Amino acid sequence: MNPWLVGAAALVFVIGLAHSWLGERLLFRHLRAGGLVPVGGQPALREFQTRILWASWHVVTALAWALAVVLAWLAQPAVQAMSGGIIEAAAATALAVSGGLVLLSNRGRHPAWIALLAAAALVLMSYR
Repeated sequence: MNPWLVGAAALVFVIGLAHSWLGERLLFRHLRAGGLVPVGGQPALREFQTRILWASWHVVTALAWALAVVLAWLAQPAVQAMSGGIIEAAAATALAVSGGLVLLSNRGRHPAWIALLAAAALVLMSYR
């Protein structure tokens, strides 16, 4: 097993877990009016906008977990040999761009950029 990819998979899984858990705890609980899906946020957000924000928030987690599974699968030597580096390059690029967006959007005040860029670096190290 490629330890760089195993580490990247674990980190991406934890990023997804932290994203959903902290989002629910710090953001969405203040917008919730009793149901699972938050509907508050007025006057800045309409109910529809709050609902799609909540869904999109958790879509990010689902995609992070899917990427973690792909990275863990890719950690097998035979699988990585077949990939030709394309999957690793795509994953590293997506993670690096995501980290850059988080860094840019809040001028480094949100720590997710560190974790995302660290995951990108782990993936890059896997096929150096």
